[in-house]
Amino acid sequence: MNKNENCIESCNCSVIHEDIINSVRKGMPKDEILYDLAELFKVFGDTTRTKILYALFQAEMCVCDMAALLGMSQSAISHQLKVLKHTRLVKHRREGKVVYYSLDDDHIKKIFDYGYAHVNEK
Repeated sequence: MNKNENCIESCNCSVIHEDIINSVRKGMPKDEILYDLAELFKVFGDTTRTKILYALFQAEMCVCDMAALLGMSQSAISHQLKVLKHTRLVKHRREGKVVYYSLDDDHIKKIFDYGYAHVNEK
């Protein structure tokens, strides 16, 4: 690695481009929205939750099936599902004594697909 690869280029000027700042400021979402967005991306930051979401892209599943698929305890899967439900990434339905989980909506798959495409770019 050469010496310049470690450097981050920065602005060397003292001119503030107020038109750009004002334009960007007008389009910035409220802090509460950005906080919620950051929390959503944190949920995607866990490998187990990512595996659960990937499994649910393929089929609606119960906790027992997910535990068997991922080689984990039902308790561990249930804990992660609680986080996914809290952030509205998964939903559930009951059929008798069995609870089935699925994606909450199509946005989740799109978010995942964009991230997957990005990490596979070369």
